Amino acid sequence: MAVDELQAIIQRCQVLEEADFKGEDFNLFQVAGQKCLEDGYASQLLEVIKNEKNKVIIKNMGWNLISPLVRCIFMYKEEDDKREHCLKILDQLAQLCNPKELFLGLLEQIEQTSGEQVCQTIMLLLQPLQTVLLKLQNKKAYSVGLSLAMIMNQLTPIPVPYTKQQIQEDKLGLCRCCNAVVDFAKPFVNEVVKNMEKSSEYNDMELKEELLKFCMKSLKYPLLTAQLEQLEGIEEHPFRHFATEIIDILWNIRELIPLVFLHRKGKSPHWENQEFADTEQKNSADSLACLSYLIFVQHFGIDCFPMVFSPSYLLQCNMTHIEVLLIRTEESMLSKGLDLFESCLLRMENNSLLHQYLEFRGFINVPQVLVKVMTLCPIEHLRKKSLSILQLFIDKFDAEGKYMLFRCLLKTSNHAGVEGYVIKNIKDQIHLSLTKACDNIWFTGHHLISLLDLVLLLPEGAETDLLQNSDRIMASLNLLRYLVIKDCESNNQTGVWTILAKIEQNFLKPLHVGLNMSKAHYEAEIKNKKENRREAHSSRTICSLTVSGEKMPAMTTEMQLQVLHSALFTFDLIESVLSRVEELIEVKIKGGMDENS
Repeated sequence: MAVDELQAIIQRCQVLEEADFKGEDFNLFQVAGQKCLEDGYASQLLEVIKNEKNKVIIKNMGWNLISPLVRCIFMYKEEDDKREHCLKILDQLAQLCNPKELFLGLLEQIEQTSGEQVCQTIMLLLQPLQTVLLKLQNKKAYSVGLSLAMIMNQLTPIPVPYTKQQIQEDKLGLCRCCNAVVDFAKPFVNEVVKNMEKSSEYNDMELKEELLKFCMKSLKYPLLTAQLEQLEGIEEHPFRHFATEIIDILWNIRELIPLVFLHRKGKSPHWENQEFADTEQKNSADSLACLSYLIFVQHFGIDCFPMVFSPSYLLQCNMTHIEVLLIRTEESMLSKGLDLFESCLLRMENNSLLHQYLEFRGFINVPQVLVKVMTLCPIEHLRKKSLSILQLFIDKFDAEGKYMLFRCLLKTSNHAGVEGYVIKNIKDQIHLSLTKACDNIWFTGHHLISLLDLVLLLPEGAETDLLQNSDRIMASLNLLRYLVIKDCESNNQTGVWTILAKIEQNFLKPLHVGLNMSKAHYEAEIKNKKENRREAHSSRTICSLTVSGEKMPAMTTEMQLQVLHSALFTFDLIESVLSRVEELIEVKIKGGMDENS
């Protein structure tokens, strides 16, 4: 019987000195103890462990029971008495075993767990692990750091629940586990706080650094991926609670403000391998971006901040974080980046952001990344939001800033729709300049002429793909029409009459030629398709079509004809506005000549 075997080994070891225990004794104790557990004699094993006479044996050998003990705990159901006995054994081992040996045994068990049992195993072992760590005298900070790192590494592969239903179900236990890990860390946080309160020159930085590393890892996972908005029907959102606890730790160890404003990263290890160094830097950037989102969007810990920072300074501090989030493709991170950008901009008055801020790299990079979100993101509501944020960003700059930003976007966006949007904004700024009492030099005179050189031209002359560039072309024609109507040749505030010959040469004439070529090409295509349709057995024959250099999905002949006719309609629309612009120019020139005669 398993209990008898165990008693025999115990009696043999009781007469030995601690130094005389051999490897064979350890193995026999482990096998006998494991058999007791597996055969259902947990209560008898518990009595053996609690027996004061066996204290030295359990201190040295008890840690060997951790692995079979964990297996048995998961084998029994919650209400089973045997499971309760196993849990009491675990608690006894935490109190009686050699702390160093038990620490390694617990960590090994956490490291070896996998699949659906990861969170269950971690939550089971956190309390005994905390008990053991609090007993350690040497290398305590290192051991705490190792424990937290091991736990976070095991949790990281688990998918973060995102929807309300997933968070409520918490199938793999991640939500509960994350908050349990924070509770596990609290005694060590309190230790650091007490030491800092004792001395303003707190020198033992190791434990503080390990806690900081844990917070940085937690910001990247799970918080960077997690849904952190308040959800109806969830009284206490587990990830919001976790975020609050992480912010509290950072505040208590006096690292919150340095991280936000000084971008402190702690003692980063020196990596010989550049790939490891790059990964470390990226992880740190992700964590800091998430921290800014928590503070400035969700307002976690915002009460800790002195209200002395200007909105423009806060925007400047956050531009790097916004860029880090916007270059990601995951919805959870993209939406955090857009929310952070919007939150910073909404703090500012319109026209208050000085143009000098565009000398900072982030103020040029972020709108370019935002354009990519607007044009390439597959999620419609994020595309729409990015467009509204771009407009918000434009509105915040002073006149010179708007002017510089427009030039930048026209040169870098490489997207006709975006260019058309920018040109519409230029038109709005010109209108303000012409109708306001104050003179705006950036959207009149020689500055505007320089901007119009970028707007009133066809990128590739008559060979420009008019269909692909139709948004830009229509916006340019509407701008030119507005300038001709609003600005008389005699006043020439905008300078458009000065460069009229250049506009005709670079824009209007090539556009005429391009329209004639494009219309002829598409009319020939329509004629060809109709002839082929007559010859085909059925008008529903599937064929391919190339429009604006891009191959369209397989379509019937009827569908292709609709696309071709739609293109012709676009050309007719452009031609109509072009004709109207030329009429207006002619009328204005003739009117000016009549006045002079």
